[in-house]
Amino acid sequence: MIITRTPFRITLGGGGTDLPSYYEKYGGYIFSFALNKYMFITVKRPFADRLIRLKYNISETVEKLTDLKHDIARECLTKLNINDSIDVVSMADIPAGSGLGSSSSYTVGLLNALHTMKREYIPLKELAEEACDIEMNRLNKPMGKQDQYLATFGGFTVLEISKNGDVNVKRANVRDSTIEGLNRNLLSFYTGVQRKNVGILARQNSSTEKNEKQVLESLHYIKDSGYKILELVESGNITELGHMFDEHWKYKKRLAKGVSNPHFDGIYRTARENGALGGKITGAGGGGFFLFYCEENHSKLRKAMKEVGLKEMRYDFDYEGTKVLVNFMDYTLDRN
Repeated sequence: MIITRTPFRITLGGGGTDLPSYYEKYGGYIFSFALNKYMFITVKRPFADRLIRLKYNISETVEKLTDLKHDIARECLTKLNINDSIDVVSMADIPAGSGLGSSSSYTVGLLNALHTMKREYIPLKELAEEACDIEMNRLNKPMGKQDQYLATFGGFTVLEISKNGDVNVKRANVRDSTIEGLNRNLLSFYTGVQRKNVGILARQNSSTEKNEKQVLESLHYIKDSGYKILELVESGNITELGHMFDEHWKYKKRLAKGVSNPHFDGIYRTARENGALGGKITGAGGGGFFLFYCEENHSKLRKAMKEVGLKEMRYDFDYEGTKVLVNFMDYTLDRN
């Protein structure tokens, strides 16, 4: 048995510029952090049969890999030439459709477990690119590269994406005192809305490919704000984050229909009236989590969010990325 643990992520700046429709023309830039909320993947070889078993929110048991309905698991197994005799179980700290990169955490965690099972060493960047290939190319999902890279590397991480898709990974230089301030002042609340971000991202992707002025101007601003947010965080001037989040929120809503709605706009106004300097919705929008920056009256903001039906997610930061927690693999069960 092998168990991997892979973190989720929250974007601080540059979200949306990691999609090929944007970075192939202008280059992308992402500044994100991983949090200590995880996807856990367990894999093992069955002793008595050659079936494929998969357990997530439903259970699948099939004889042929092609009959597996879970598209990511099917493609991961196919890529590593594992056609039978495998049990895979997944559990997560956060529900799917949360805007925190859950599908990529699953992909990276499963690939890490399968490579470990096969006794194959794989560099972190290669692991991230394998996950990108599965989600972006094999499954043709309208998504970018940040989720796979943050799940792989963890930490406060900067991604510089060239026009040819190559990703330069750098650790942000964040002081301990700044990390403490971010942990204290970045408050996250779950909207209770799970959504598939494919529709929103597909609309944004299409608009970018068509060079629609409003969307491109918004993405250019979001990219530029990513540089500024990194500078603020590395200098320790995190008070300005709240004001930048507020401006970012206005631009993000211009990217595609469905990013926000009257209910979410009302939540945002309530947060601003109760101490938040600014905020953003995670992922492509349409659901998931609100992240607010608040330096004073934390209890007032928490109370206001509770009254409108949002549940706070307390968290810390993850610095390890995807990790093998347990390797009790019985290699006498290797199948030929």
